Amino acid sequence: MQNLKRRNYEPELMDGEDIPFTEFQDFLRSLETINILTTAYRPTLRWLQKMMTAPYGEPLHILDAGCGNGDMLRRVERLALRKKQKTVLSGVDLHPWSRQSAEASYPVSSIRYKTADIFSFEPEEPVDFIICSLFTHHLDDEQLIRFLSWIDEHAARGWFINDLHRHIIPYYFIKLATGMFSRNRLIRNDAAVSVARAFSVADWQRMLDKAGIGGRARVQWFFPFRLCVSCQAQSVPIQ
Repeated sequence: MQNLKRRNYEPELMDGEDIPFTEFQDFLRSLETINILTTAYRPTLRWLQKMMTAPYGEPLHILDAGCGNGDMLRRVERLALRKKQKTVLSGVDLHPWSRQSAEASYPVSSIRYKTADIFSFEPEEPVDFIICSLFTHHLDDEQLIRFLSWIDEHAARGWFINDLHRHIIPYYFIKLATGMFSRNRLIRNDAAVSVARAFSVADWQRMLDKAGIGGRARVQWFFPFRLCVSCQAQSVPIQ
């Protein structure tokens, strides 16, 4: 039985191989299907919807760190349209296939995508909110502390991290489900590895404390087996 008491640092295939674009794109689209079925977008969108109730006069710049194929940003775009909130939406991802897949998935969108290492990335204009989904479990502990410092420094109004909860139930469920229903070898391998690499509440609290923001950030559990971390600037008015 897999030991999930501590984070597993087994590398994911998507992080360490020269993967053809068609296979990588199929992986991202399969991941999007899993996110839809598990309502994984809901926590991020709920937080952003609350933040968008504040009386902003200028367009909000929202950045997605580790944006993949842009599936979260496209949902943020639709949310902003419903709320009649002007936005500037951008995504950054290290993998070069991510931008190509994102632009191919929805070519009419105004979302801007960049290929860059997040630790050396400097936004061209100030960012109001930074969101992040299924990215932080790719980082080791030291990288995660650096990322927490980076996101807290660059998000003027607040940030929201949406990632997995390391637990035996989602580990074996996703391992069984992807083994039965997916033909993509990246999904079949990486889905369960992602859960094993993910976090507990204690992990997040320890990392936040080491980054010096433990007293300002909030860790929440969302069904099914998501741990989300949020922080907002004290000056942000919420109605």
